Amino acid sequence: MFNILVVEDDFNTRKLMEAVLLDERYTPFLAANAQDALEILDRQHIDLMITDIMMPGMDGYRLTEQLREADYDFPILMVTAKETIKDKRKGFIVGTDDYMVKPVDEEELILRVKALLRRAKIVSERKITIGKVSLHYDSMAVSRESERITLPQKEFLLLYKMLSYPNVIFTRMQLMDEIWGYDTQTDDHTVSVHIGRLRERFDAWPEFDIVTVRGLGYKAVKNDE
Repeated sequence: MFNILVVEDDFNTRKLMEAVLLDERYTPFLAANAQDALEILDRQHIDLMITDIMMPGMDGYRLTEQLREADYDFPILMVTAKETIKDKRKGFIVGTDDYMVKPVDEEELILRVKALLRRAKIVSERKITIGKVSLHYDSMAVSRESERITLPQKEFLLLYKMLSYPNVIFTRMQLMDEIWGYDTQTDDHTVSVHIGRLRERFDAWPEFDIVTVRGLGYKAVKNDE
């Protein structure tokens, strides 16, 4: 059971989020402001926080910044009426993990919460498991039953990145920037070469596929569900 802290000064929005989270069998803790949130965090383990930005007293930006400075590393989802790129950039700079704009779509909220919790588990365990397949970050190895393959670093990081975000389309340039770095002298054709190698290695493994999305890039598709 995951504990989710909701920090929202609007009573109706706060109660709506509580009902949506309870319906998904999460345990919500409700705070009307940042001070209430800090008091809850002093006595209760929290797995994820959903916070508004515009609140009386300390706003959501400062609350997030203060929690990151205090080494709280749980995922933080900002939900706000502020939707400009400048606002989003500020949120990500202070340490938020994701961003939703009001009015909140209940289904989207749950999808984002589930995705953030899954990614947090991946980060803490440094491991991804898909059916019989496991990716082990520390050893750069991929295993399935008795078979174990240690990959070259770039291939492993490429596969790990895509399987951390199944069904998300990444452009070649996005993958290039993240895996090889912004200042690399290698062109984005390298990504295609590495994708080809990964497909050859894991073609017979049914748990996942690497799919080319014509004109856009690549995505990993899990087949274990």
